[in-house]
Amino acid sequence: MPDAGRWNAVRLGGEGFVLRRWRSDDLEALLRHADDPAINRGLSERFPHPYTRADGEAFLAGRIVDFEQPVLAIEIEGEACGSVGVRHTAGGERTHMAELGYWLGRAHWNRGVMRRVLAVYVPWVMDALALHRLQASVLDSNPASARVLLASGFVEEGRLRHAIRKPDGFRDLRMFGLLRD
Repeated sequence: MPDAGRWNAVRLGGEGFVLRRWRSDDLEALLRHADDPAINRGLSERFPHPYTRADGEAFLAGRIVDFEQPVLAIEIEGEACGSVGVRHTAGGERTHMAELGYWLGRAHWNRGVMRRVLAVYVPWVMDALALHRLQASVLDSNPASARVLLASGFVEEGRLRHAIRKPDGFRDLRMFGLLRD
């Protein structure tokens, strides 16, 4: 596992979950939750299916996401079962802005977990990175994720038509934004 720098000591708690850095011993749990076609259906083409051991090892080694960014595991009942994180969307002139991404294992859907996760994570990350704007995109075929963002104070700002190719065809991306004020 690469050194996650200043995020090593981050541990944020919420009702029924903990947010903490990913660890190499999360591999089996990661594979159990990520290798689910229902997870892949709701995410961009960057999230593979099947989700193989090699995919999990590459992720935990920091070859898929940059762990210098605050990308955290969602732990429920002692097991990593999802992730939440941001990445800056552009270089130096736009460090006030980042893109939010998240996923959660299907075993924990429809319980309000992701809403509670974002209620803890979003204010923390906006302060930690001194962000003015946070944005997120959601596939048009994932209305549950759009509801999570709207419940978290995000505003739907537009749509990128046919922006993602999935096995069943092209999908639109719904764009959401949240401003500090």
